[in-house]
Amino acid sequence: MTQFIDSASTVDTLRDAAARPARLQFGLGSQLRWRVGCLLADGAMLALAGAAAAIGSTAAGVESVSSGWTLAYCALVLGLLAGRGLYGTGVGVRTFDDLRRVVGATSLAAISLLAGAALVGAGADAIDQSLRLWLFATVYLAAGRTAIYWSRRRELTAGEGLRPTLIVGAGRVGRLAAQRLTQMPQLGLKPIGYLDKEPRADDGDGLVLPVLGASWDLEQVVREHDVEQVIITFSTAPDDVLLRLVRRCEELGVAVAVVPRLYERTTTRLSVDHVGGLPLVSAHPSDPRGFHYAVKYTVDRIVALALLVLLSPVLLGAAIATYVSVGRPIFFRQPRIGRDGVEFDMLKFRTMHGSPDNRGELDAQWADRQLNGAAAPTSTSVGVDPRTRVGSLLRRSSLDELPQLFNVLLGHMSLVGPRPERTHYVRRFEGNVYRYGERHRVKSGITGWAQVNGLRGQTSLEDRVEWDNYYIENFSLWFDVKILLLTVAAVFKLNSD
Repeated sequence: MTQFIDSASTVDTLRDAAARPARLQFGLGSQLRWRVGCLLADGAMLALAGAAAAIGSTAAGVESVSSGWTLAYCALVLGLLAGRGLYGTGVGVRTFDDLRRVVGATSLAAISLLAGAALVGAGADAIDQSLRLWLFATVYLAAGRTAIYWSRRRELTAGEGLRPTLIVGAGRVGRLAAQRLTQMPQLGLKPIGYLDKEPRADDGDGLVLPVLGASWDLEQVVREHDVEQVIITFSTAPDDVLLRLVRRCEELGVAVAVVPRLYERTTTRLSVDHVGGLPLVSAHPSDPRGFHYAVKYTVDRIVALALLVLLSPVLLGAAIATYVSVGRPIFFRQPRIGRDGVEFDMLKFRTMHGSPDNRGELDAQWADRQLNGAAAPTSTSVGVDPRTRVGSLLRRSSLDELPQLFNVLLGHMSLVGPRPERTHYVRRFEGNVYRYGERHRVKSGITGWAQVNGLRGQTSLEDRVEWDNYYIENFSLWFDVKILLLTVAAVFKLNSD
């Protein structure tokens, strides 16, 4: 019962063998188009950069960049981009990560040319040419990639160009994978069903997708549904069956991804050692008590102080507007739980009429639903005091959060981290929500990885905890910068809607 093709049917076997070349070509079709499209776009941007560098040299009255020098630089940049995986077919569109790789590739190419020029004894003109090419190439390539990714993200969000995805395993993790892919179309994968010999009975807690067969039905399902991606989650199938399934997907030209065991503890920093043919995979999570977090908290306070000085006119204007609309006190103070379970008063500008002392119980219904496993309500208008006009403006623009820079300066919070929750809810959630207490290993943040991924307001608490713990274990200063950039982009998007 572990076979993939019905060996009793010679006709089916011959038909499947004849269909394999076409299947291979189709399976790589959309991926190949994406690779070629990115390569052509990068080549065009580099050509424009070379032309702009030449025109700029003529206008400045200096020696123009030689065509040979330009071709060598462009070829080196394209090779470095390919080596950094920018022409691969990963899941989703990673704009900021790829832009960082673009800057690294153009910089390394310029340094390499400068080193070559020094070895052959080239003069100062070679240095000028390399720097000029580096500047134009970086700007043009970054602009071209941004345009491509913006267009691609809009296309995927609209449900266009998604790759049909088959999930092996219809258990809890398989359904979680299907739910994530459906909620995040920007990843470019559309789940169409499961392969599972013994699927779990539907208990209503996951996305309802059909079970299309068992492992031996792989080729038929791939052919009938034009599958381009297979994701292997936890399954009751033996390991040798899953290995044959992976090998068969590769023969069919279908991309394969695997959800690892202990995925909760799998970070982006992995090392692999081998004992004979046995791989030992070690994850290296960030240490919340380590050096990197100490640097983070120091940078947080420096940046918070700079922002308070820079935004002081905005803060003063918001404070005056708040005082005129609701009177004193200007700040809304609410006890929250931060690092190591320590309570602190989080600051916001007041945005509602009434006494601020009574705030904090308005979403009790949401908290109860989280503990009971029910969906979050779509509205909590009952009993909610109306916002002032000033308050509505502050909420829409997120300016009501600016006083939390004082919390950062005082060491209560960080610029980036899990959003803090109220004391009485924390006590309830810690014993009922999986891994909830682990988010208190670090300081709370004004923004966070969960928030920039849409998990704000009355959304799933379990999802927030999952994203928060992912951030903690994969922390880097670049990760913080990326989250801050995504936060700015999200604020501008909300204000433009």
